[in-house]
Amino acid sequence: MTARLLLPTMSGTVEPYDLTGVHLGAAPGGPAFRERTAYAAAHVVADPLADNTPGRPAAPDWDATLAFRRHLWSHGFAVADAMDTAQRNMGLDWAATAELIRRSAAEAATIGDPYALIACGAGTDHAGVGLTVDQVIAAYTEQIAVVEESGAKVVLMASRQLAAAAQGPEDYRRVYDALLRQVRRPVVLHWLGEVFDPALAGYWGSADVDAATETFLDLVREHADRVDGVKVSLLDRDHEVRLRAQLPAGVRLYTGDDFHYPELIRGDGRHFSHALLGIFDAIAPVAAGALRALDAGDTDRYEALMAPTVPLSRHLFAAPTYHYKTGIVFLAWLTGRQSAFTMVAGAQSARSVPHLAEAFRLADAAGLFPDPELAASRMRALLIVAGVAS
Repeated sequence: MTARLLLPTMSGTVEPYDLTGVHLGAAPGGPAFRERTAYAAAHVVADPLADNTPGRPAAPDWDATLAFRRHLWSHGFAVADAMDTAQRNMGLDWAATAELIRRSAAEAATIGDPYALIACGAGTDHAGVGLTVDQVIAAYTEQIAVVEESGAKVVLMASRQLAAAAQGPEDYRRVYDALLRQVRRPVVLHWLGEVFDPALAGYWGSADVDAATETFLDLVREHADRVDGVKVSLLDRDHEVRLRAQLPAGVRLYTGDDFHYPELIRGDGRHFSHALLGIFDAIAPVAAGALRALDAGDTDRYEALMAPTVPLSRHLFAAPTYHYKTGIVFLAWLTGRQSAFTMVAGAQSARSVPHLAEAFRLADAAGLFPDPELAASRMRALLIVAGVAS
């Protein structure tokens, strides 16, 4: 590969970089994963011709958004939609979210069972602030209905409004008891940590993680027949290992740990994690090959493919972690899976050019570019716009 770029560094210098030209991604259409259930949390593609500036209603490019979901399905992943990777609470309003749920589930139905292929977030973000606990239940119920009517699996997302309204663990139990009694089919419970959303600090009624975990486990045990799995995004590997060992039989733990996912998915010989990860949006073709190697018992191949993706993931999810979506969309643009580097609410500006240049290097090292020349030309274009190149 002859492409050479002058890339800015995180230390404020500019250095030459030669692309490897190596692509490690699996071809679409391989066999389904056997041993692990893997959801890729998918981003929304913004319409570059619409006014997707801060404060304006979200305007997705629906054709490109659905095409990206077909890309993920083609590699064997289920899709987790209308969640934080899709900019929930960060630009994607409820009107666009409800439309996304309906469109994505309808697209899934052209392939197979939507309940198996797509899980969609149900929350309370449409209901404003200052809610009572009863109003939180009503807001959740409204969004659950949209997801269930679409045929998708429900993901009960952590609620900012509940975090603000709850006085202690009993209020969380009251809300989730009511919701789990009403759902038609088993759901995924989502515990999103404050590193992803500071408004969720003290979720489950305690700032002490062990105390919060006991409340969470009590809820899961009581409603195990209504819980498909739990999605935990605390970026705490040891906590996840302890938690998954305590879950009732049949309840999956879907890792949301974008720092330690290879070892958590591989497991410790007794237990392993399934996955619901934002990083899979960016690394799906490589991760698909790794997961199929794990199915075949080839742990060396699994590690060889997964290990180079971890530095990339840790970089994308670096603090402030909730801006990881910018890097995810940037890589979708570099790999040719969307035509523009633009996001709803103008969130493409949330990371610096040096940060994006480092993401470019790390993605190349992980073998993620199916067309290195395209990736290089788009990186050059960004550097010119940023005034780093001419």
